[in-house]
Amino acid sequence: MSTSRLGELLVREKLISLQQLRAAQEEQKRSGKNLGFTLARLGYVSDGEITNFLSTQYRLPAINLDDYEIEADVIKLVNREVADKHKIIPVSRSGSSLIVAMADPTNLHAIDDIKFLSGYNVEPVVASETAITQAIDRYYNVGPSYDEVLGELDLQDADIDFEGEGDDVNVLELERASEDAPVIRLVNVLLLNAIRKGASDIHVEPYERRLRVRYRIDGVLHEEMTPPLKLKAAISSRLKIMSQLDIAERRLPQDGRIKLKLGKGREMDFRVSVLPTIWGEKIVLRLLDKGNLQLDMAKLGFDPKPLEDFLWAIHQPWGMVLVTGPTGSGKTTTLYSALSDLNKSESNISTAEDPVEYNLHGINQVQMHDDIGLNFAMALRAFLRQDPDIIMVGEIRDFETAEIAVKAALTGHLVLSTLHTNDAPATISRLLNMGVEPFLITASVNLVLAQRLARRICGDCRKEETTDPAVLKDLGVPEAQWAEAKFFRGQGCATCNNSGFKGRVALYEVMRFTDELKEMVLQGASTAELKTAAIRGGMSTLRMSGIKKVMEGVSTPEEIMRVTMSD
Repeated sequence: MSTSRLGELLVREKLISLQQLRAAQEEQKRSGKNLGFTLARLGYVSDGEITNFLSTQYRLPAINLDDYEIEADVIKLVNREVADKHKIIPVSRSGSSLIVAMADPTNLHAIDDIKFLSGYNVEPVVASETAITQAIDRYYNVGPSYDEVLGELDLQDADIDFEGEGDDVNVLELERASEDAPVIRLVNVLLLNAIRKGASDIHVEPYERRLRVRYRIDGVLHEEMTPPLKLKAAISSRLKIMSQLDIAERRLPQDGRIKLKLGKGREMDFRVSVLPTIWGEKIVLRLLDKGNLQLDMAKLGFDPKPLEDFLWAIHQPWGMVLVTGPTGSGKTTTLYSALSDLNKSESNISTAEDPVEYNLHGINQVQMHDDIGLNFAMALRAFLRQDPDIIMVGEIRDFETAEIAVKAALTGHLVLSTLHTNDAPATISRLLNMGVEPFLITASVNLVLAQRLARRICGDCRKEETTDPAVLKDLGVPEAQWAEAKFFRGQGCATCNNSGFKGRVALYEVMRFTDELKEMVLQGASTAELKTAAIRGGMSTLRMSGIKKVMEGVSTPEEIMRVTMSD
């Protein structure tokens, strides 16, 4: 049943009003969730009422999937792809019949598919799409637990931790331990669980008396497990072998990559960094999911006015566009989104990156190698001899790179780059501190964008709540808006690992470099004066952008205060 048809029937049966349907449809467009789930979350109708309604409509029994423990043999009769595609799940077998929970029992194509794959006659029963989706995640994501894998290990022989400086390390012992089947399975479970939970980083950290594994999920670290300390060398060696690194070198930092094929053509890259500490090697893996790379700027979290200014800047024939923020604030995604928008057959685009995180078709990407002298400055010089139209420099770190980038912007090229500064106005001071002349900055810079990532309230357990006025005052919400504003918080559920947050939203501070600001830079204005003038000219600060996300029910006051400074 289409969502529009479901909505019409619910209104006709007076289970919801027309106004509630329209409100749910607006929320559905924003969240991307199905209509039944959205209506239930907004409190207009319960999930059970929708299920009973559909049961009556189709004259079929309704079931509550929470009351069933589906056997593994039954689940195996229908593969995950078919279950996801048709929003169905097999429940039980009875003779030659297979009872299947369906959100739309009129879908004859789904019934034929299941009948063909399983060899059973299909008897449909009704369940809500939300319940079926949760059941699919519950039954099809089951893998070996950490305890099961650790139970297979013989820890008597696992203690191969060497305190030597590297020369006396028994490489054969390390290789043998790292290729032990349970160690391989444990590392695989660690990687796959990180993908399943939506982690952005994995931290494997050795200490004097314990080994700790943490995942960074939505920008916050969570402890995942504590393997036995005796496995320290085996786990690090396994990860180094997968990354094609030197397992005998334990005194120097190393960098590598792991590529995992996940089926259905999906690949996941892990960027691996190994750092020697006093208790062993700390390993951090950054997950790079090409399938989840969001290149549509309209979906990144831009408000209309900042987006308009940013699009204006990147479509200028020359000049510089600078993106600033700390590590992990989404700068690379914003730059890749801009490049994707600019990627036309008539443009020659070259990028200098360290490292190249995602491969973009039609763009010439160059990996930096400082050990052989290939740095951003050298790459920039080479680009200028390659007839470029658009250049992207991964980061402006020094005067040499800044000087070449400015000259490129002044000679008819569009230059995109990043800096590490706290906000947009501070970027001008950073360039001045590097030694770039004020008149060169005013002639070359078109726009500066600062950004942060704030956690998004989980859509499955989002609930309206009252907020302490003191918190709103600290946040900077005008007192006149306290009464009319609606504030939400996540209550914690299985979807968000009981954190109340799922996913992140970007906060943007876009400073268009106007004639007034250029004149102030030439006159030696301070960062505070530039910020005041930019706000007066219509710039929304990071905190203002965060307040707007709170008022829209996207994030919480505490989360915005965690990631932004007061103005």
